[in-house]
Amino acid sequence: MKYFNLIPSIYLYNGRVVNKDSKDIIGDGNPVTLASIYDNNGADELLIFDLSSTDSEHEANISAMIHIADTVDIPMIVGGNVHRLEDVKKYIYTGAKKAMLSAENNMDLLEEASARFGSENIALYTNENIDCSVKEKISLVISDRKDLSDVDILYIGENNIKEFANQEKAYGISSEIFDETFDFMRCKSELKAENILVNVFESTMKFSEFKKNGDGLLPVIVQDYKTDKVLMLAYMNEDAFNKTIETGKMTYFSRSRNELWLKGETSGHYQYVKELYMDCDVDTMLAKVRQIGVPCHTGADTCFFRELVKKEYDNTNPMKVFEDVFNVILDRKEHPKEGSYTNYLFDKGIDKILKKIGEEATEIVIAAKNPDSQEIKYEISDFLYHVMVLMAEKGVSWKEITKELSRR
Repeated sequence: MKYFNLIPSIYLYNGRVVNKDSKDIIGDGNPVTLASIYDNNGADELLIFDLSSTDSEHEANISAMIHIADTVDIPMIVGGNVHRLEDVKKYIYTGAKKAMLSAENNMDLLEEASARFGSENIALYTNENIDCSVKEKISLVISDRKDLSDVDILYIGENNIKEFANQEKAYGISSEIFDETFDFMRCKSELKAENILVNVFESTMKFSEFKKNGDGLLPVIVQDYKTDKVLMLAYMNEDAFNKTIETGKMTYFSRSRNELWLKGETSGHYQYVKELYMDCDVDTMLAKVRQIGVPCHTGADTCFFRELVKKEYDNTNPMKVFEDVFNVILDRKEHPKEGSYTNYLFDKGIDKILKKIGEEATEIVIAAKNPDSQEIKYEISDFLYHVMVLMAEKGVSWKEITKELSRR
């Protein structure tokens, strides 16, 4: 399904958000903050320009892109400083959906970049029509002209959005009116009313199909979309449900105030919708959300913090185990402990860590040749531990690793 996309642009210089012409820092210059605002407000993708002119500025921008990709859920298209194939690789490795090359400067690299990374991962910035041989090597044209029709077009301009969206090859628009205050969800609702296919929330069920309680309300269990932590319980009436679908922000009905309640309206602790589910009896909703700040008025990170009964048990949730072990390793790096094997590895340095990883990998190969499956479990565990030591040494988190794996 091909949607028309609203794609704000971010211009980076030395790792900060700047004006594309003057390179003056905009606001506090934090690219992650701005990207998160765009994501939360309903933007479909991000177009990020690297305005660097030196290697150090380029590396600072690459680092900023990695932090953006680690934080937001919408895809990135990035480019602006490509001189060799290595630069294309760096852009792809930030987690970007596409790397953008320039028709003016990079045509000599286009074929090799397309062959190595796939044409679906390559975009071309140009204001000229392109020939058939080029079309096969790219999946998107990014242009200041809206009248190109070679391949899908991402138009950078301020012209009428609805007018451009109706073009056959219109992939999306990046307009200067897309700032941190722009309501992308409202704009997409208006486009939808014009029969333009956009990515908005659409429920598969009507509120009238749900089973409500005696007050005509639907209980909603709210859960963090990444950690699965249960955050709170609230209630919806039909207006609250419709508002949630329309805006992408969790809206409830306050029983105490007898009115609609946009979560976060006064505190700033909004809940942005990721997924909504109904249970088997169609009488309770599960909302998976991105929580800004904390959900509880007490300042707690969940409303369910009063312990009543607890029995010790072995929590073998894979991600929790990885995070717990990794946090211990990070703590050893920050607060060395005498006699700690982990600190011994850190003290010996990167070469020792790499040597141990190589040894443990060999042990896995040997164990895999033996009929006893127990041995390979021990060897894989040893290997993963040493890999986590390397991650801590190089400043790589499990969040970054799992995001990269999910992207693949």
